[in-house]
Amino acid sequence: MLFFKNLKYQVFIISVLFFNTTINGQNGINAKTFYKHDKYLSSDKMEGRFPGTKGNNEAASYIKRYFKKYGLKEFNRNYYQTFKLFVKEGINKVKSDSVNTQNVVGYLEGSDEKLKNEYIVIGAHYDHWGWGGQNSGSKKKEAFAIHNGADDNASGVSALLCILQELSNAKVKPKRSIIFISFSGEEEGLLGSKYFVSHLPVEKNAVKVMLNMDMVGRLNEEKQIYMGGAGTFPNGVELMKKLGENSTLNPVIHAGEVGGSDHVSFYKAAISAIGFHTGGHPQYHTPEDDIDLINIQGGALVSQYIYNALVAIANDPQQLYFIKQN
Repeated sequence: MLFFKNLKYQVFIISVLFFNTTINGQNGINAKTFYKHDKYLSSDKMEGRFPGTKGNNEAASYIKRYFKKYGLKEFNRNYYQTFKLFVKEGINKVKSDSVNTQNVVGYLEGSDEKLKNEYIVIGAHYDHWGWGGQNSGSKKKEAFAIHNGADDNASGVSALLCILQELSNAKVKPKRSIIFISFSGEEEGLLGSKYFVSHLPVEKNAVKVMLNMDMVGRLNEEKQIYMGGAGTFPNGVELMKKLGENSTLNPVIHAGEVGGSDHVSFYKAAISAIGFHTGGHPQYHTPEDDIDLINIQGGALVSQYIYNALVAIANDPQQLYFIKQN
């Protein structure tokens, strides 16, 4: 029985490699689309997308527009999952206050009659530090200026929307259902993802794997895409290695090292989770994290890799279950 399961998975891996080679031989996700989303979300108009502000709400509305355009279904007749968070005095030019913000959520129903009752989650937070301030996470607290967060995390949302668009164009939909989500309140302590995990719109045991993208816009010359948590689901490390073979990327894969972004909220709830990023840089959490420093071609390559991973996991014939890492 074990041999049969392994053989079945090997056949699946071969089909993944064929799919990967085919998709990279086509246009796939393009840099122009990635740039369009990142430029809008990291523009001064958004004023750093701080929760409870007009810019944060406009960013949510922008994401919602594309969720609807590309055919995602709503949970409870609403793309928004609203929650409150507390803002410390001195952040973003405000006195201490409780504000409303929202996760943006939608789903694509799976094509397999049985597996469509299981869900893969893919997400990226859209909030950032606004104008910064003394109690914020800014690395330049004295520089009271817009923190545009082009990499952190307009890049992750750009990848999310690019992946959604590519999936909407696919002739054959994935077997499992896929939840797309853009979190708010990540910078204040993963608040949006914690709220989502505590208020899941589906049964918890139906959520099999979560893929998270946080800072994927600064691909380096070595073309390294980093990931933690690949070992939290069966054959995850092997799959990520295989997907890298024809991607022109250099995946740096960790079975554990789940990291410090929104996927951690899922991992702590015993849901398999993997986080993707392209590494830190001196502009992290400063007003200098702007669109002109984004590697647009790299962002498209990373988005394509994660798209291939998402589809492969959603179509995986084997049982998906949580594997705790040290």
